Amino acid sequence: MAPRRPAELYRAPFPLYTVRLHPRRPLAITAGGGGAAKTGIRNGVHFLQLEQIGGQLSASLLHCHDTETRATMTMALAGDVIAAGQDNSCHILRFTVQEPEGPGTAGKDGSGEKGVRRRRGPGGGAQGSAQSRAREVRVESLQRVRTDFSPDALQKAVHFSADGALLATGGADGFLRLWEFPSMKKTLEFRAHDGEIEDIALGPDNKVVTAGRDFQCCVWQQDQLVTGLRWHENLPGIPDKAYRYQACRFGAVEGSAGALRLYTVQVPHKRERRPPPCYLTKWDGKSFLPLLTRPCGSEVISCLSISDSGTFLGLGTVTGSVAIHIAFSLQRLYYVKEAHGIVVTDVAFVPESRPGRELLGGHEAALLSVAVDSRCKLHLLPTRRSLPVWLLLLLCAGLIVATILLLQLTFPGFL
Repeated sequence: MAPRRPAELYRAPFPLYTVRLHPRRPLAITAGGGGAAKTGIRNGVHFLQLEQIGGQLSASLLHCHDTETRATMTMALAGDVIAAGQDNSCHILRFTVQEPEGPGTAGKDGSGEKGVRRRRGPGGGAQGSAQSRAREVRVESLQRVRTDFSPDALQKAVHFSADGALLATGGADGFLRLWEFPSMKKTLEFRAHDGEIEDIALGPDNKVVTAGRDFQCCVWQQDQLVTGLRWHENLPGIPDKAYRYQACRFGAVEGSAGALRLYTVQVPHKRERRPPPCYLTKWDGKSFLPLLTRPCGSEVISCLSISDSGTFLGLGTVTGSVAIHIAFSLQRLYYVKEAHGIVVTDVAFVPESRPGRELLGGHEAALLSVAVDSRCKLHLLPTRRSLPVWLLLLLCAGLIVATILLLQLTFPGFL
């Protein structure tokens, strides 16, 4: 059965480039911009309250944080702190979610910087809601550090460590920079790639994985190269520079506490009339040996996300399609062609914490996607049907008994 078309949760007044979901609050944070200095379209970070209404997941805009002339292209979240990549810098923002002192509390004009009080349902329409006025978000800027020094400077990747004590940034100049958090004291800086860094993943034992446009995906311990990944060494017929690494992410291993897998996306370096497939690779999180590689379609992958439990991988493409794959087998489970019709810039799963499970409404997983079309869309994965273990055991026992009886009838005296 074909998946249901994704619902539009929210439409921003500018192109959206990134989305994150709070692990302990029913809160989604989207960000982007339209180049205010040249186009006049404002840039901002928007805070969306998520909730189940009438059996459907809905979003309401709580707050618009104006970022002036700076569009947010990358974003990482650690608790109530945001690391936002804007041009050549990383801006550290802290937000607080406050309950109003009385009913109907809002900004002076009921909108703008104090929060727009509108309900955005699946169709994008606005509805009045007292619950959408239940919270107010305040944002303060803590720090700004320059993270890229190339002529066309742009921070392209930012990631917090699991404990939130370290922040890693990478960009167009190919340098990996590590920062203590919250002091933002730079602890490490070195050239990791000849060219742009596309993605960063912080793993166990203080190892850092970087994916670059120079066809390399490297594992670092401080500034020492531990190993370079070679995803295609067991795939004959693929030249060394036919593919480059687009994304890298660590994910949990379902049912194995503390274990990690690394996932990477490989995309063709050159576009062809008949596009070759992109590939997903799963790696051992300690030895960094490839465990499994599978093609994932001919649409060029633009972004990757992994669910909290490590069960699912979410993919977006440059042609606007969205897919969900099973992490164990890398097989595609969900796919909507041109869900956005333009580049999908980021995808993020609804957290599997208690607030997140309440938002799922009986679905196995939910993925949010944002794109240059300014839309945030919701992709729901229905719970897969499975047979109880006792029923499987009973069927196996019945099959064994039936086989024995058949052999006895075919060969009298078999037993």
